[in-house]
Amino acid sequence: MEGTRGLNTDLDSALAEARAEFAARNPRSAARQKEAAEVMPGGNTRTVIYYPPFPLAVVKGEGQRLWDADGHEYRDFLGEYTAGLYGHSHPAIMKAIRGALDLGIALGGPNLVEARLAKLVCDRFPSIDRVRFTNSGTEGNLLAVSAARAFTNRSKILVMEGGYHGGVFYFSGPTPLNAPFPFVFGRYNDIEATTKVIREHAADLAAVIVEPMMGGGGCIPADDAFLAALRSEATKAGALLIFDEVMTSRLSPGGIQQLSGITPDLTSLGKYIGGGLTFGAFGGRADIMDHFDPARPDAWPHAGTFNNNILTMSAGVAGLTEVYPPEVAVALNARGDALRERLNAVCRAKGLPAQFTGRGSMMNIHFGWEPVRGPEGAKRTPQALRDLFHMDLLARGIYLARRGMINLSVPMTDGDFDALVAAVDEVLTVRGPVILATMGPAKAAA
Repeated sequence: MEGTRGLNTDLDSALAEARAEFAARNPRSAARQKEAAEVMPGGNTRTVIYYPPFPLAVVKGEGQRLWDADGHEYRDFLGEYTAGLYGHSHPAIMKAIRGALDLGIALGGPNLVEARLAKLVCDRFPSIDRVRFTNSGTEGNLLAVSAARAFTNRSKILVMEGGYHGGVFYFSGPTPLNAPFPFVFGRYNDIEATTKVIREHAADLAAVIVEPMMGGGGCIPADDAFLAALRSEATKAGALLIFDEVMTSRLSPGGIQQLSGITPDLTSLGKYIGGGLTFGAFGGRADIMDHFDPARPDAWPHAGTFNNNILTMSAGVAGLTEVYPPEVAVALNARGDALRERLNAVCRAKGLPAQFTGRGSMMNIHFGWEPVRGPEGAKRTPQALRDLFHMDLLARGIYLARRGMINLSVPMTDGDFDALVAAVDEVLTVRGPVILATMGPAKAAA
């Protein structure tokens, strides 16, 4: 059995062996990496999809399946970091794209599709009276934050320690590439600490931005009480509340804002809403968004050659109306909740410090005895242990994120879920000694 030999209580040895087996199975992906590195830094143009010793080169996707350059087939539980909600090459999406291609792509003027997608978005999300399209969730957040600063005539933005809001909004460690806004930091799910920061900076605070469930931070849901406190304190401070629902918008017909009943002033969107093509958006209260009306003498400018490209607009309409109407959203997320409970039941039955956090169709594994309620809890898992779990799941035909993130897609079957549960069960059995040696025994209750 692959990945079961060697010193199963020695994390470093187990990971080295798993990576060696991975490399032996995937020579074409290795060759691709070497060739690409000659013209791309690290052979890569998107940091998150890299992992050592090299990432798999994926050559085909169909439904909920992927195939790599060496001919291996995988069940795709990554789901393109939530953008692949519809699966690969869904017939309704492909039909819409092919029809749009006959009409052109970027036409240099308004088209007949963009307002249809805008109405679908406004109807689904409680906070959005008006919406503007962009090309990525990063852009959506950048515009939402900039709009908040312009609307309030203030400068500071409160973000959460360990948060992530796109390519120029990394807050899990120092980076020289973040947008140069004056940031202040709250603590996720810590009402007292975050309230204190909001009040300290109230006079200069333009906005509070938060993911109502951290995605990149490890699928960590925010407590409704925490979100309600942010809503109340932002209002008192005269700041805007921004929900980054780029990932979490899939968790109900109207995102987590619908589930929680807490309405932000602005919302950023992205991922699946563009039908699997490049997409982003930001929207919110009419009195804020109407500043983007170019007929106004004091209008805020908003550019973007491909903001309303007809391929994305058409795919987005097909996705929201034919593939992921409200009843499908409810059903998929209920199935996700049930799957996560099955996975946690396996962890409990093994008596191991492992847990799956998340909500609905998004989840993430963490290792440790204590519940994970913030990014500091997620960091208790050593990266090497996450890497070992990742390698072991890939060896069993399960494609997921290096960090242990799992996202469901519409075409997935009960058989796919059974295969995931069986693979996790087997990996936890084989690696139980490694996990216990790495994380230590459970602490006795005080």
